[in-house]
Amino acid sequence: MRYDWISFTTDYGLEDPFVGICHGVIARIASTARIIDLSHTVPPGEIRHGAFTLAQAVRYLPPAVHLAVVDPGVGTARRAVAVVARDGLLVGPDNGLLLAAAAELGGALAAYELREPEYRLPDVSATFHGRDIFAPAAAHLATGVPPERLGPAVGVRELERVSAPAPTVRLGAITTEVLMIDHFGNIQLAARAGTLADAGFDEGQQVTIHMGEARHIAVLGRTFEDVENGELILLVDSAGMLALAINGASAATKLGLVRGHFPECVISGPYG
Repeated sequence: MRYDWISFTTDYGLEDPFVGICHGVIARIASTARIIDLSHTVPPGEIRHGAFTLAQAVRYLPPAVHLAVVDPGVGTARRAVAVVARDGLLVGPDNGLLLAAAAELGGALAAYELREPEYRLPDVSATFHGRDIFAPAAAHLATGVPPERLGPAVGVRELERVSAPAPTVRLGAITTEVLMIDHFGNIQLAARAGTLADAGFDEGQQVTIHMGEARHIAVLGRTFEDVENGELILLVDSAGMLALAINGASAATKLGLVRGHFPECVISGPYG
């Protein structure tokens, strides 16, 4: 099957030529494929952030080969893989980056290790597999090369995966953890919108946010403008997850959080 689109997610940043080089490698192999640059500002080496960034986006993309590279283990014994999902293909390191997105694409059906020299660049660097292994593989797959030609099969259950613990919910309290922090400093939590009703919370209610020894008061609202400038709000974000935000400022800065750290967060109301 041919794909018209390749999505591309990395922690490469935009100051160096790494993203452009991978674009060039793809263009030399699959000249008609179009590339969607999903994000290149995943925090360096933060596999979980990359995994959930990709997973929360793929449902909005056209059928595609999804190329993702957040690879602190580049050049080591970790595998390079192509994962076949019901509604697309994923290419990247076998370090947990791909399977959350595969689940959003209908589930992982098969996987193959990227070993065949024909589908790599001739000289493989120990530090830039995005250029030498992953981008060529994604491009060849987009042209219709069957995934099984790229290398030996790998059992889907053998693949690495990352996950966030399920929230604990009782009347008046939700215990969860920070999932990731976006560019604006909004703090996405590992709890879905439905946990609010399960805990008995209502819009407009004041809740207490517990993180470590710190306590913060937030209002349960729907939009940033439901609170005054500089005030903390708990809302449901565009991915359907609970999130902490500040109207006109960074919630992460105010709460003293940095990207890549995932502290526990307890949300309590009057009965929590």
